[in-house]
Amino acid sequence: MNEMLQEKQSDRLGVVGNDIRRQRANALRFLAIDAVETAVGWRLALENRSGPMALILTRQKTTSLTHSSSTIDGAARGAYVISEAEGGRLDGILIASGSEVGLCLEAQTRLAEEGHRVRVVSMPSWELYDAQEPDYREAVLPAAVTRRVVVEAAEPQGWERYLGTEGRAVGIRAFGASAPGMELLREYGFTVDRIVEVYESLA
Repeated sequence: MNEMLQEKQSDRLGVVGNDIRRQRANALRFLAIDAVETAVGWRLALENRSGPMALILTRQKTTSLTHSSSTIDGAARGAYVISEAEGGRLDGILIASGSEVGLCLEAQTRLAEEGHRVRVVSMPSWELYDAQEPDYREAVLPAAVTRRVVVEAAEPQGWERYLGTEGRAVGIRAFGASAPGMELLREYGFTVDRIVEVYESLA
């Protein structure tokens, strides 16, 4: 399949493919943002003996992030703080997996300029995160911080468990569009402006 055709089909793959994998019993899903997370996912796949595992990679260009031993450990736990808010009490959290993490990091910078103290969480695997001890889950997604936005270039069904009752998702709820990948992303609202707009609407 050539690159142009892959781009044109990107919305179909995002809406349908990820959701099917989530519905498979005992399946472990790991959606990596960069080479480091991919290596973590590959190691987990080799070690996994409990059922099928899907290591999901993006066709989009992504920025290699700066990792430490703690973020590598966090990736293996399914979710971790990839970028902490600077100064003062935490106001909110942006949550994503795969290439959408990069958008959240850009939105975090914009929000910081406007005085918002926002954390970015990379969540490559729901299943691994859900299996962690309560203290770890609370450290990543504190219950007291209810202002949350999930960014998922697919149907956001299932993310509500991490959004809570006050959060919102930037996702895809339509199907069948055909255009170059970046054009589709902009059309569906996967832009820094849109993420900032949704976050600020939660005030």
